[in-house]
Formats: sequence, C-alpha cells, structure tokens
Amino acid sequence: MNKNELHGGARYLGGKVEKAVGDAVNSREWQVDGVVDQVAGGAENLYGRARSVAEDAIDAAPGFVDEAKERFDKARERLGDAAGDRARDVADRATERARDLADRADDAAARGTRKANAAVSDNPASWAVLAAVGAGIGGYLLGWLIHGDRA
Repeated sequence: MNKNELHGGARYLGGKVEKAVGDAVNSREWQVDGVVDQVAGGAENLYGRARSVAEDAIDAAPGFVDEAKERFDKARERLGDAAGDRARDVADRATERARDLADRADDAAARGTRKANAAVSDNPASWAVLAAVGAGIGGYLLGWLIHGDRA
C-alpha cells in the first residue's frame, strides 16, 4: 500500500461521512462536497493501486525471466543428450539468443513502466484529467441515483 492508496481511501471515507452529515442536516452544500471528496478519494486510491500493480510487475519481471532461462537450459540439456554435438551447438545458440531476448524484454518492460509511472505522477495535466473523469463518473452516478428509474 502506498501513500496515494492511503490518502485516497481516507479522503473517500471522509467524503462518505461529510455526505452523511449533509443528509442528516439537509445541507445540499455538505452533500455535494461529500460526493466530490468521495470521487476524488476514489480516483486517488485507484491511481495508488495502479501504481502498486506497476511496481509489483517491475519486481516480478526478473523472476519470470529467470524461470524462462531455466526452462531453456533444461530444454537445451534434453535436446543435447538426444541429438549429439550438432544439436548441442544449435541449442546453445538458441538458448543464448533466448536469454538475450528475455533480458531485452525485461529491460524494455522496466523502462516502459517507469516512464508511464513518471508521466502520470509528474504531469499535473494527468491529475486534472483523472479528476475530471472521476467527477464525471461521480456526477453521472449521482444523477442516476437521484433521477434514475429504479425497479
């Protein structure tokens, strides 16, 4: 759990309380402020969760690469035992090429994840878009709750 998940969850919970107080005292301003805080808190929590998933993916990528290397080594050994020296040479080259590709894929995945994370966290415009989308979703849900047909 990172600070965005924690802060977003707290803001969401605070918005729930604020809306409940607004409902209790029949204050439209408190109700709207509560819903706004809920949407903003939910959006920040969602961003924090996405960031955690991206960090977990970066941490797990070397493990996947190591497992792939081990499988290539085992396949090379089986192939080498069955077909002789020529097959061993081919298997060694294929294993080396696969290791190279796996290393390059690991590096590319790590770079891409870091760039995406930096683009979202360092760009104020992305926060504005995220807040606008969250507000739009919250407004739609609020409108549906108030005016929607209920079965």
